[in-house]
Amino acid sequence: MDHSLQHHKHLLWRAGFGPGINQIEDLKAKDTKVLLEDLFKTENFSEINYDTPDVEIIDYMNDKTPAERKKEILKINREQNLELNLNFLEKMVNSKDQLREKMAFFWHGHFATRVINPKFSRQILNVIRKNALGNFKDLLFEVSQSPAMLNFLNNQQNKKGHPNENFAREVMELFTMGRGNYTEKDIREGARAFTGWGFDKLGNFRERPNLHDTGTKTFLGKTGNFTGVDVLNMILEQKATAKFITTKIYKFFVNENVDNTIINKLSESFYQSNYDIKKLMTEIFSASWFYDQKNIGNRIKSPIELMAGMMRILPMDIQNPENLIVYQKLLGQMLLYPPNVSGWPNGKSWIDSSTLMLRLQIPQIWSGLRPLEYTPRQDDDIDMGMKSRETAMNKSFKNPNITIDWNRVEKAFSNKNCEDYLILNTKTLDINSVKNFSDKSVKMNVINLMSTPEYQLM
Repeated sequence: MDHSLQHHKHLLWRAGFGPGINQIEDLKAKDTKVLLEDLFKTENFSEINYDTPDVEIIDYMNDKTPAERKKEILKINREQNLELNLNFLEKMVNSKDQLREKMAFFWHGHFATRVINPKFSRQILNVIRKNALGNFKDLLFEVSQSPAMLNFLNNQQNKKGHPNENFAREVMELFTMGRGNYTEKDIREGARAFTGWGFDKLGNFRERPNLHDTGTKTFLGKTGNFTGVDVLNMILEQKATAKFITTKIYKFFVNENVDNTIINKLSESFYQSNYDIKKLMTEIFSASWFYDQKNIGNRIKSPIELMAGMMRILPMDIQNPENLIVYQKLLGQMLLYPPNVSGWPNGKSWIDSSTLMLRLQIPQIWSGLRPLEYTPRQDDDIDMGMKSRETAMNKSFKNPNITIDWNRVEKAFSNKNCEDYLILNTKTLDINSVKNFSDKSVKMNVINLMSTPEYQLM
C-alpha cells in the first residue's frame, strides 16, 4: 500500500472519524500539509441543540396529578438527552470540522458528567465543543463553573462549615494534575475554596457569598484567603497539570504506550504556550514520529469511532436514528452517559466476546443482510430510566431501517482496492479469504472488509 495513503488515513482516523466518502477520490494525491491545514480550519461554530420543545408546564399540565406531571417531565428530559446524543453523533459524521468534534469527543470523556437535566447537558457539551481547540484554561474554568459539573460532583452542597470534597478531589485527580501531585490536605483546603460555587434554577453559575468560607487556607504550599478561581489558577501553575493533560492526549491520539522523551517535550511546550490546545495538536500531527509504524493501526476503535467511521464512508439514510442509541448501549459507549467521573476506559476494554461479535456483524445488520439478535450486557447500567431491558430492546429497536446509497459507494471505489482505503494496516489481512466470500461486487467487498478484525483497529 502507498505510504502517503496510509499516512493520510491514519491522520484522518486520529484527528477525526476516518475518511468520508467524498475524500476517497484525492486521498492519495493530497499533500499531507494541505490535509492538516484542512483539519485545523474551523468553520463557524454552531451549537448542538435538542429538538423536543421544553415542558411548558403552565399551558397543558394543569390537569395532571403531580405524579403524572413528574413522569411527563422525565419523559421529555429523556427525549431531549437522546436528541443531544444523536445530534452530537451527526456532527461527528457530517461536520467538516472533524478535528473540533474529535477533540470534543476526547474532552467529553475527560470532563465526564452524566446529568438528567438536558439544558445542563447541552450547555456543557457546547462549552466543550466551543473550547475544544482553544485554551485549556478557558475550558477548565467554563467546565468547572457549568451546572452539569457542579451538580454531578455535588458542589451545590459544598458549604462553609460543611465542605463537600467531591468536586475539589475530582478536579485535581481527574481533570488537571493527576494522583501523586497533591495531598489529602490540599483536597480539604481546596474544597473550602470552592464553597458557595453553585447555580440557579436557570443554570447560571452563582457564587453564593453567604456559603463561602472566607478563612485562610493552605493549598499547594501557599497560604491565603483563596477562592475557587485562585485554586484553579494555582493548579494551572503546576507543570504537573500540563504533563497530565499532555499524557492523556498522547494516549488517546497517538499510543497507549507513552514515550517519555516526547511527552516531556510536548508538555513543556504546552505549559509555555499557556495551555494552547491547538498548538499542542499541531505539534503532534505534524511530527514525523506520529507516522511511525508502531503508532499506526494500534488502537481499538471505540464504539462511537467505529459507528461514526462507518457512517462517514457509507452514505446512509436512517429512518429510525433513535435506534443508533441501542448500538451505543450494546457496544458499551453511550454519548452523554459515561460510566462514571473517570470517563470511558480505552483500548482492550472495548472488546469482550459479545461486543466483538456484534462489531463484526454491524456491517451486515446495517446493510440489511442479517437481523440484530442481541440483548445488552449484564453489567448494563445505562437503561436511561427504562424499566426493563426487554421492553427497551423490543420497542422497535431491532432495526434502525437504514438505506445505504450503494451506487455512490460503487462510484467512489471503482478502480480502487477497497482494502487500501478501509483497513489501516493491511499486512495481517488475508485478502483472498475476504474476496472468496465476495461476489466480486464492491458492495460485498466493502461489507466483508468492514466485518474483519482489522477494521476494528485505527
